[in-house]
Amino acid sequence: MNDLTHSARAGMSAVLSGERRGWRGRLLFAGPAIIASVAYMDPGNYATNIQAGAGYGYTLLWVVLMANLIAMLFQALSARLGIVTGKNLAELSRDNFPRPVVWVMWAVSEVAAMATDLAEFLGGAIGLSLLFNLPLIVGMAITAIVTYAILVFEGRGFRPMELIIGALVGVIGLCYLAEILIAPIDWPATGMGLITPDLPDAAALTIAVGIIGATVMPHAIYLHSGLTQGRAVVRNEDDRRKVLKFSNTEVVLALAVAGMVNMAMVMMAASAFHQGHSEVAEIETAYHTLTPLLGAAAAGIFLTSLIASGVSSSVVGTMAGQMIMQGFLHIRIPIWLRRLITMVPAFAVVAAGVNATQALVISQVILSIALPVPMIALIIFSGRRDIMGNFAIGPVIRILAILGAIAVLSLNFILLAQAFGVPIPFLVG
Repeated sequence: MNDLTHSARAGMSAVLSGERRGWRGRLLFAGPAIIASVAYMDPGNYATNIQAGAGYGYTLLWVVLMANLIAMLFQALSARLGIVTGKNLAELSRDNFPRPVVWVMWAVSEVAAMATDLAEFLGGAIGLSLLFNLPLIVGMAITAIVTYAILVFEGRGFRPMELIIGALVGVIGLCYLAEILIAPIDWPATGMGLITPDLPDAAALTIAVGIIGATVMPHAIYLHSGLTQGRAVVRNEDDRRKVLKFSNTEVVLALAVAGMVNMAMVMMAASAFHQGHSEVAEIETAYHTLTPLLGAAAAGIFLTSLIASGVSSSVVGTMAGQMIMQGFLHIRIPIWLRRLITMVPAFAVVAAGVNATQALVISQVILSIALPVPMIALIIFSGRRDIMGNFAIGPVIRILAILGAIAVLSLNFILLAQAFGVPIPFLVG
């Protein structure tokens, strides 16, 4: 399997030197953004998107679109950081921030990694338990075994893992293309939902923050910078510019697909549940309700995509957790131990009898609150010429990134105010 990585690296060098041309050569640079895009289609998205579509129809589609655009910008900046500096975001934070700040950043990032794994593990387990009529805890054990088996391939170079994750992303995308064809979508309402910002009430705000947390993922921002560092052999600034161009194209395409999958989730839930079943808020209920409404095929496709999402995102979450720990603390632990650390909270939640879908939504809110940490660090480093040289971002990109961070911080502030009982004047109910 190492031959795949060696072949890909040799092919990239040939493209950069001009010896190889065409779209097949460009495909060799694809991989990091596809892996990062999994974080934007994880089971936490299923929980928040089902609640958004069932409760509010197509109204919250604009939140999905906004979150996806913010995600594109920050994933592009993260990839840029790794390509230009040869270091990932956690390593740069360790090297440039005071030690107390580094410890706080690491602690927040670890909590986010555990919240991520909670969503991913529960999602895969729910899918397996429903599809094969298994106890939830058994579904979690199967998910743990399958994800660890896939993680073994990480030691064989970057290409095998990219191909495996890419195949799982393809399964998720095809499943939701099928769902869109099966469900009777209200396309005019979809268009209005995408371009009309509206938060009908306080519950919609909670779901909106959950969508942001489930879409713009803290661990994905850390991970992308690590996936691009040293992946292609870059000899000079011209090579680096070419790699950046290929990376930006991949980010836009990969996250556009992820965004469309998220929109399809909301649209399917709006079509199937909003009229007459708006109380549907759980993945299990959605599955059982889909069968009589849209048929067994739609329900089966839904579970298939959920299992593919749970397995792939759990693998990616573990990779990110390893990178975060290694970057901040300069400690690398065995992958089985990392897998164990991050999945313990998920097993604890199930053992305690906590509602699985509610746990998924709460985990996404935790992620949204943790998100400003890597976002702010990324903005700081991307604009520093002593770190980025001629590839430091200009004022327009910096302003857009700051506005994206402000949007997320504002939603988080409003959510916290709501949680502590502070009245929010512009929300009704």
